[in-house]
Amino acid sequence: MGVVTITEEYALPIPPARAFKALILDGDNLIPKLLPQAFKSIDVIQGDGGPFKSVKHRVDEVNKEAFKYRYTLIEGDLLMGKFEKICYEMELVPTLDGGSISKSTSKYYPLGDLVLNEEEIKAGMDKAGGMFKVVEDYLIQNPDAYA
Repeated sequence: MGVVTITEEYALPIPPARAFKALILDGDNLIPKLLPQAFKSIDVIQGDGGPFKSVKHRVDEVNKEAFKYRYTLIEGDLLMGKFEKICYEMELVPTLDGGSISKSTSKYYPLGDLVLNEEEIKAGMDKAGGMFKVVEDYLIQNPDAYA
């Protein structure tokens, strides 16, 4: 089977610059504070990214002006022995009401002839969406944070 590509959009009531600062630029500090049950720490090991639990990713692009972030999951438990790699792209686009739309694309590269279960992949993506919601709630409750 070939590459499976999934595209999603998520509306945030937070301006792109503020969301990008919290999620991407300071995510390695903020996310373990907000989700200590899921992340003990996030350590930068190369470039602008690092491991999440037993996962390593390579940062491919951080565009602060366009609020774009691309990275590739290259090693760890999340590959589950099923994937060669997983490539992620995220862009935050401003909305007329002062919020933003998170546009994300995930590309799953299976090992060998493995047939991927798209429902299983989407369930994993829902967990990642939960992390966005936690950060969104934090930013709403703390209007001066990342202003």
